[in-house]
Amino acid sequence: MQPLTREQAAWVVLYETQERKDSDEMGRYAKEGGSFTPCPAGLHVARCIKLIDLGTQHGEYEGKPNIRQQVVVQWEVPGETIDTDDGPQPMIVSKFYTNSLGERANLRTDLESWRGRAFSPEELGGFDLEKILGHPGMVNVIHNEKGKAQVKGVMPLPKGTTCPPAVNKPTAFWVEPWDDNAYLQLPDGFRKIIAQSDEFLALNGTGKPAVKAPATVGDDDIPF
Repeated sequence: MQPLTREQAAWVVLYETQERKDSDEMGRYAKEGGSFTPCPAGLHVARCIKLIDLGTQHGEYEGKPNIRQQVVVQWEVPGETIDTDDGPQPMIVSKFYTNSLGERANLRTDLESWRGRAFSPEELGGFDLEKILGHPGMVNVIHNEKGKAQVKGVMPLPKGTTCPPAVNKPTAFWVEPWDDNAYLQLPDGFRKIIAQSDEFLALNGTGKPAVKAPATVGDDDIPF
């Protein structure tokens, strides 16, 4: 069987994720013999290499309409690789988040754990997510009942532990301000999700006005 291209190996899991809409997380899988190989469970040294703003999405939760601003965070795991036609490449694990720093938000929980410090009241008014791009840490990967890899926690690197330089260039895509070129470089699956967002529909004159992005705060003495 011919190995997947680098892009195919990185994104094949996205389509499976779209079919299970009740899940907030996904991983990166390589296809071999008709099955997907998830990133192994356990703690892994990793580096954040991608932020994808999915915009404001409409769904349903417990039978009630649900509106959320969503973002995907991706980490490459240099200690685990898959074979591609470009040679071995680090596996990538991803997590879908509601873009919120509310008290019970998963994004806030993971970022505070990763930072090793709670957010200040000022930061809670608007934290610049691009601070985490390129930043190393430890990701805790588990496998669910279907054998899918899920990121269940993010922590700082232990003292004395290092992370290799990124293989994939750290990048971010935001629905505001809109960038056609950046959008077209995303895999089809993500483009389809973004095309359902309020922001995309507003740009095309078919939906409600776009939601204003939160303000950012200045740098401080913490990792990000």
